[in-house]
Amino acid sequence: MSSKKSAPAKKARPARAAKTAAQGKPAAEAKPTPQAAPKATSAKTSAKAAQAKAATQATADAVPSGPRPTRLTVAAVLAAVEAAVLVGMGVYVLVMGLAGDPESPRQAEMLGVTVLALAALPLAAARGLWLRRRWSRGPAMITQLMALPVAWTLVSNGGGLIAVGVATAVAAFAVLALLINPTATEALGIGPRDA
Repeated sequence: MSSKKSAPAKKARPARAAKTAAQGKPAAEAKPTPQAAPKATSAKTSAKAAQAKAATQATADAVPSGPRPTRLTVAAVLAAVEAAVLVGMGVYVLVMGLAGDPESPRQAEMLGVTVLALAALPLAAARGLWLRRRWSRGPAMITQLMALPVAWTLVSNGGGLIAVGVATAVAAFAVLALLINPTATEALGIGPRDA
C-alpha cells in the first residue's frame, strides 16, 4: 500500500517542477522555506532599530534653542584662555628645547609636544561649550579637575609660581561652578536625569 502512494507522489514532483519552470521560477524557489521569513523579519527589525538610533543621535546632537546664557559663554571663554595658556607654554618649552641649552633636549622637546597635545582637550571643550554641544560639558569638567593638582603643585613650589597657581585654581573652580549651574546644563540640553 505504501508503494502505491509513493508512486503518484513521485509523479507529482516532476509535474510541479515543470509547472514552476514554465512560470520562469526555478524549482527551488517554488516552495518557500521556513528560514526565509525570519531573515526578512530580522532585516525589518534591524532597519527599524537603525532608524531609532539615528533619531536618538539627531536629538542628542541638536542644539537647544534660545540665546546662550552668560554663564556658558564665560565658561567657554575661560576654557579657551586655559587652552591658549597651555599652547603658549608648550611652544615656549618646545622652542627652548630646540634652540636653548637644556640639560636634556629630548626631554624638553617631549614635554613641549605633550603640553601642546594636552591643550587640545580644553580647546575642544571651549569650542563645544561655545556652540552649545551637549558632549562638551564632560571634557570641560575633566580639564578643570586636572588643573587643580597642577595649581596645587605651582603654589607648593612657591616664589613667582604662587600667583600662577592661584590663578589656575580660581579659573578651574569658576568653570566647574559655571558648568554645574542648572542654567548651563539646560542650555546644553542636559536634563536633571542626565546631569
